[in-house]
Amino acid sequence: MVLPEKLKKITKEYSPLLMSIRHYLHAHPELSFKEFETSRYIGEQLSNWNISFKKIAGTGIEGIIEGKNPSYKTIALRADIDALPITEENNVEYKSQNKGIMHACGHDVHTTCLLGAAKILKDLQDEWQGTVKLIFQPGEEKNPGGASLMIKDGVLENPKPEAIVAMHVHPGLEAGKLSFRKGLIMASADEIYITIKGKGGHAAAPHLTADTILIASQIIVSLQQIISRNNNPFTPSVLSICSINGGNTTNVIPAEVKLMGTFRTMDENWRYKAHNLIEKQVKNIAEAMGAEAEIKIDVGYPAVYNNEQITDETVLLAKEYFGDNNIEETELRMGAEDFGFYAQQLPACFFRLGVRNEQEGIVYNVHTARFNIDENALEYGAGIMAWIGMKLKA
Repeated sequence: MVLPEKLKKITKEYSPLLMSIRHYLHAHPELSFKEFETSRYIGEQLSNWNISFKKIAGTGIEGIIEGKNPSYKTIALRADIDALPITEENNVEYKSQNKGIMHACGHDVHTTCLLGAAKILKDLQDEWQGTVKLIFQPGEEKNPGGASLMIKDGVLENPKPEAIVAMHVHPGLEAGKLSFRKGLIMASADEIYITIKGKGGHAAAPHLTADTILIASQIIVSLQQIISRNNNPFTPSVLSICSINGGNTTNVIPAEVKLMGTFRTMDENWRYKAHNLIEKQVKNIAEAMGAEAEIKIDVGYPAVYNNEQITDETVLLAKEYFGDNNIEETELRMGAEDFGFYAQQLPACFFRLGVRNEQEGIVYNVHTARFNIDENALEYGAGIMAWIGMKLKA
């Protein structure tokens, strides 16, 4: 039987390998659904370690590792592999070589840790029971979300996992710590696109126009009432209009104005009720003011729900591996993650991996040009993922 101490020792021995993998991935980031080199590299590592895998959903990879008695259980471990359109400002030897693209959300870390876990699980496959399914998923950062495409292509079948687990870097949490939360932990995320069309004209004669700028302003203010007067105040919801584009001079009322924004919540029933209210509000205001409005709500990721039983079991394993003092509770977040698609299909646990090191100045948040990690987190992440794959009972 593998004990935490043995696993930690093995993981520490692989620390140089983990850093090498992460440095390569970080230096060669690729945008969502264009992770061709990343996918090739992952496949190359799995091949070197004699781990069976196949390409799925374009640039995704599904791997299988069997321990003793493979039918005993199947646990899925997932990592996302895409990067963001951000120009890196870190002065490190492994700085992004792809202009305007950066692993600013830690997906290089997630991929490295899952690869490390895969190698450990393969090396020790005679010392644990069951099957571990490896999911290297593209396109987490972009609708419709790579998770939905992986599921559509059968990643949760043959064999069907009893549970799925994933982790995400946490820049606010010190390296060496993990955080968990049962139940709802992240919001759904939908994109809103509105086009207001009316008769444009001279700014000195607004009575001869439909003032699309004014109409847009009324819509933006009015939409906030959908949250304040229709939503249960105990249900977290956010509706933000983040872009307004229309007109290009001081004396012309434009014939068209475009708005973009996001709607997020943690209640699926309220989510779709709100969609209808938003659409009616936008169209009615535009019509009442002499214009017309087109609205598209691009339905994105569902809320992320951590199964209580699986999360409780995972927390116990984490405490056994790291000690009680290094396990914290994750805060609720209105951010979104396409891991929610997996959580709709089977019991799931999504937890946070601490990567912060204030003494080294590693304090910047994800989605920023200065994001980086304490690389000691790589062996912590790889170790806990391997431990969960071996020990989670489901």
